[in-house]
Amino acid sequence: MSKTMLDYTKSVLKRVSFDVTLFAKELEKASRVLLPYELEELITWLVYYTKEKPELHPCLLLIKN
Repeated sequence: MSKTMLDYTKSVLKRVSFDVTLFAKELEKASRVLLPYELEELITWLVYYTKEKPELHPCLLLIKN
């Protein structure tokens, strides 16, 4: 099975979530690479994923704009 770009992006974001700067940088990359429907799916996932990580909440603003 091939891994979609969205799945790959999620796995990268999970791995770098310890560092807000890296997380923000990866989010910016994702916003340039992902298709519009994948971006919407990523935003939904991010809201859920960052619920327990308040330090990452400001990063959501990067992708919603």
